[in-house]
Formats: sequence, C-alpha cells, structure tokens
Amino acid sequence: MTQARSDARPATYQDLLALPEHVVGEIIGGELIVSPRPGPRHAVAASVLGGELVPPYHSGRGGPGGWWILFEPELHLGDDVLVPDLAGWRRERMPAVPETAYFALAPDWVCEVLSSGTARLDRQRKLAVYAREGIAHVWLLDPIQRILEVLRLERRQWMIVSVHADEDEVCAEPFEATTLPLLRLWTD
Repeated sequence: MTQARSDARPATYQDLLALPEHVVGEIIGGELIVSPRPGPRHAVAASVLGGELVPPYHSGRGGPGGWWILFEPELHLGDDVLVPDLAGWRRERMPAVPETAYFALAPDWVCEVLSSGTARLDRQRKLAVYAREGIAHVWLLDPIQRILEVLRLERRQWMIVSVHADEDEVCAEPFEATTLPLLRLWTD
C-alpha cells in the first residue's frame, strides 16, 4: 500500500519514523510505501530460512562461514530505503557491522518473502533498485505457492538461475555449500 501525502514532496526519513510500529515503511523513488507486518506463513518461511542459513554461513557451524545474515535490515541505497526480509553480506566486503541503525553498503544477497500484498512491489520496484545497486543474488520465496526462485544479476539484468518447489532439497547460489530442505519453510 502507498501512503498518500497531501503535498507532492518526496518522502523523507522523518516520514518513515512517523509511521506506527505495526507496519513496515520503505521509500522507493521518493514514494513512501507502507506495508503491514508479515503474516504467519511469511513469518515462518523467513524465520526458518534464516535459521537454516545462520549456522553454516553467519556462524560457520556446518558450513563455510564468512557471511553476515540479518533479518529485516534497513538498507539506505541512494535515496531509497528498503527493508528486505533477509539480507547477507560477505564479511570480506563488510568486515564489521556498522554502528548506524541502517546499512549504506548494498548486501551481496537479498531474500524477499512474497505475499499477496507485497509481491508486485518486490518483483518490480525493489528488484530494480537491487539491480541498480549491483546486488548479485536475490531469492524470491513464495510460501503460498511453495516456490523458491533464485536470481543472479548479470549485466544489470536478472537471470533466473533456478526454480525450486514443494519438497525440493536445494543447493542454491550463493549458498550452494549446504542443502536447504524447502519442506521446512512451509506451514502445511
């Protein structure tokens, strides 16, 4: 949903701070976009995915380590402010987490968990910002359709690397060193 304002000025960070806590606010192309907090299927899929990736990649237990994997980080990318469901930075690019309340360095990987209210925004406007910023990998996770789409940025264009569904066991870039059982992500 887009938050309408009576004046035609571009949205500011102060507009985001003025939003109630029960919503997610983002600014894309000067427009304030307000979405409800994720529903249960969305929350389960994001939480379980993070739970699968943090031990081997963030902590180095059972995997190669070398990543920061974070839930709902606030990204300040140019004039845009985005909040992906999950994001990851290679520690070689970001050796330490910044002291700010946001990240100005674009991540290496982003996961957007799709819902009926956010799928269009995630697929169109947010993917365009992620491409502009050179984010190498995006996962689009749909807990209703039980599908994971793995995208890679090549020459500023998104290429579909693979599509996985239902009970697939997935080794997907950039996390191909471990196997992700998709069945764990679904509530049914």
